[in-house]
Amino acid sequence: MPTYEYRCEACKEEFTIIMTFAERESSKVTCPKCQSDKVVQLISSFIAKTARKS
Repeated sequence: MPTYEYRCEACKEEFTIIMTFAERESSKVTCPKCQSDKVVQLISSFIAKTARKS
C-alpha cells in the first residue's frame, strides 16, 4: 500500500499515513496530534520493490 506524508498547518506536525488509493480519494485526512483538517501533502520519494530472481 502507498504511504503518504503530510504536514499539519495548525501545529506543524509531520506524519505518515498508509492507505489505499480508494481510501485516499474518499477520506479526509486529519492531524493525529491536534485533529485539525488543515493538512498539506508533502512530496516524498518512493522505492519500487520487485520480486526478480537472479
